[in-house]
Amino acid sequence: MDIPVQNLSCDKLSAILSAPLSIRGVGVKKAAKLYALKEVVRRIIEEEPSDSPIIVFPADVAKYFAPLLIHESKEYFMIAMLSSARQIIATSTISIGSLSATTVHPREVFMETLRYPCSAIILVHNHPSGDPTPSKNDISVTRQLVKSGKILDIPVIDHVILGQKRFCSMKMLGYIK
Repeated sequence: MDIPVQNLSCDKLSAILSAPLSIRGVGVKKAAKLYALKEVVRRIIEEEPSDSPIIVFPADVAKYFAPLLIHESKEYFMIAMLSSARQIIATSTISIGSLSATTVHPREVFMETLRYPCSAIILVHNHPSGDPTPSKNDISVTRQLVKSGKILDIPVIDHVILGQKRFCSMKMLGYIK
């Protein structure tokens, strides 16, 4: 599970990292490591939220997720949780399956979405075979998750399936209205 930068508590981290370095057992090397960690945390916290990609088209989803999934030998089912401006707030791996299938249940998908202030989600998974054509199971799972999203008022915008150098959008195919 990936944790969004917005959930870091600056006060707690700052207090821990700015503790006196005269603490027993903290020498020059450890102090330098703590200083470097403090600087990294400061830079992460100060990052502009606009650094998150904005998802407008299925190609945006493919561009973001392909480097993560394209070389996997098993099916990975992930979700992208989006703000109302369609920025990725967080991503999460819901399931890792076998060479040709993965099990996904609405409970796991939407439990994850309730942890974040997201206004919509996009489903993403890879087909290690390289062919992004949706299976009957892909279509069934998509319909089930779209239905569940409507009940929870967390719309499923698309389900993008990644293959080798190609992708398939379930919305563009008409499976998501």
